[in-house]
Amino acid sequence: MLRRTLLQAVPASVFALSTPTGAQAPRLHRSFPRTRESIPAVGVGTWLTFDVGDELVPRAQRRDVLRRFFAADGGVIDSSPMYGRAERLLGELLPDVAHDGRLFTSTKVWTAFDRVGPSQVEESLRLWGVPRFDLLLVHNLLNWQAHMKLLRALQEQGRVRYIGVSTSHGRKHDEIQRVMRAEPIDAIQITYSLADASAEPVLDLAAERGIAVFVNRPFDGGLLFNVVGTRAPPPSAAEFDCANWAQFFLKWILGHPAVTCAIPATTQPAHMDENMGAGVGRLPDQAMRRRMSAFFERL
Repeated sequence: MLRRTLLQAVPASVFALSTPTGAQAPRLHRSFPRTRESIPAVGVGTWLTFDVGDELVPRAQRRDVLRRFFAADGGVIDSSPMYGRAERLLGELLPDVAHDGRLFTSTKVWTAFDRVGPSQVEESLRLWGVPRFDLLLVHNLLNWQAHMKLLRALQEQGRVRYIGVSTSHGRKHDEIQRVMRAEPIDAIQITYSLADASAEPVLDLAAERGIAVFVNRPFDGGLLFNVVGTRAPPPSAAEFDCANWAQFFLKWILGHPAVTCAIPATTQPAHMDENMGAGVGRLPDQAMRRRMSAFFERL
């Protein structure tokens, strides 16, 4: 079920909860453990959603998505050379969108070949139109031993600020933990959601070692909305200022103290507004998160 269809089916009273949703409402920020630099806790991903060519309507729609993102104090945008035309589109749209220095750029190296890594990074910088990246990750740990040397060299040169590795779809948890123990990385990106909490040990290790955590696929590729169907969020959602299912799913993630930033993806400006609302108001404590998980498991 598409999220817009779901929202039309849910009673309007569900969204009358007392959540401050205006652009001026305080937004949740989290810090990199090693530097204490603060970034907004809700970012945006571009996998599938920004793989757009020259068609005017889709491009205008993504431009509006970015405008609403930055209007709501957004900053972190995540992409990858794996994501088709996403990096190119970002580079073309960002100059048209006011962001007042809040942009935090995150992308990846994605190649099995050592020699291709440097040229791939240079191409990503060109496509984004930026002099350096804030965060550069080895995508899905592909040839990470070789690419980590490249990332460290780029960091020393000032071309990259933070470095790390990523996984997705709940895979390679043992391997990413080995990397976290062996390498002094700044950040990881993992999959974590109500549909797949198997990364809990990874989160625990990140907290122990002072590594920032970025969460991909927070809606399980949109499938979480299919699970809840036309149901309303439980009444207890009002206890942590949750106005819709998108915020329910994201606040459950952000309620984990090791999570630095969640990066949901969307093509819809209205959905961006919902997602950014997860950074406003209270978060569920650990007892509430357990109740949320139990509720979801019963569906």
